[in-house]
Amino acid sequence: MRKKKNTFRRPVIIKNQKQPEAQLSVDPITGKKIPKSFVFSRGKLPVPLKQLQMDLRKLMLPYTALSLKEKKRNNLRDFLNVAGPMGVTHFLILSKTAASPYLRVATTPQGPTLTFKIQEYALAADIAKSQLHPRCPKDLFKNSALIVLSGFVSGDLHLRLTTNMFQNIFPTIDVKTVKLTSCQRIVLLNYNKDTKLIDFRHYSIRLQPIGVSRRIRKLVQSHQVPDLKNLQDVSDFVTKAGYGSESEADEEAATVTLSSDIGRVNRASTKSAVRLQEIGPRMTLQLVRIEKGLCSGEVLFSEFASGKAGDKENSDDKMQDDNNEDSEGGDDDDQDGEDSEGGDDDDQDDEELD
Repeated sequence: MRKKKNTFRRPVIIKNQKQPEAQLSVDPITGKKIPKSFVFSRGKLPVPLKQLQMDLRKLMLPYTALSLKEKKRNNLRDFLNVAGPMGVTHFLILSKTAASPYLRVATTPQGPTLTFKIQEYALAADIAKSQLHPRCPKDLFKNSALIVLSGFVSGDLHLRLTTNMFQNIFPTIDVKTVKLTSCQRIVLLNYNKDTKLIDFRHYSIRLQPIGVSRRIRKLVQSHQVPDLKNLQDVSDFVTKAGYGSESEADEEAATVTLSSDIGRVNRASTKSAVRLQEIGPRMTLQLVRIEKGLCSGEVLFSEFASGKAGDKENSDDKMQDDNNEDSEGGDDDDQDGEDSEGGDDDDQDDEELD
């Protein structure tokens, strides 16, 4: 019999995967606690609202759980138990009734809770399809968004609570020490006192140097040799079709003087134009209720309290259905006994902050 040759087999080297950097709980510059959030749903959601939930998770990056996994038997208490050890400070809860969808924004662990009726909404994908050149750089969601509130000037209690809620849901910044490269997104909330509606918009921020034509700007950014075969001289590349027509109109009110370099085009001590491009999602919200606790407790504000009695009862019934789902889920978990404890461990493994 022929002996088998001992062939050399190259050993398989398993490289240690690079562990993701642990997120900070306290801002090293401002010394304040960094807010973190969970975005999840209660009850069944149609496909468009599920996509809206994912868009809201991307909007809250990087201090949110992008891959948060939910189970049917999870109740509000399960999310609250996981939120404490992970430093989660806010919940954004989507729900759907027979009439309309709702968004609840709550502070953990003791509230308050603001309930908004979503009158209209548009997904990020819909907004991108409506644009000729949608913009989404790879580092767009690396830093948290800035928050700008407009129209919340009244001294009413419900407007003050709404202002404090949205201001605290995003990390604070120090204007003197903030890096301009980290300011790439902005969330704008505009309150209309006549209609009592809140316009929710999400934009990306980009800077364009003033006095530089579009051709030159693209040449510096792309590092690609332009097509000059139809030109007599290199100077024609700059002057062709007129200098003014190649440059976008610069508004004095939308220009800033940079304190540091941003990219290869925007240099320090030069003026640049600020351009906002909507990236979504877009929502029109109506504040209908404020509760003192976490989705429960004393009602501090109700939009239908001074209206017709029938309207108030209908609104209460809608939100009561959502609360009943949480309580029924809690009863099922209590009946499961040991299975419930094991389920909590699984949930802690599934719910991770990126």
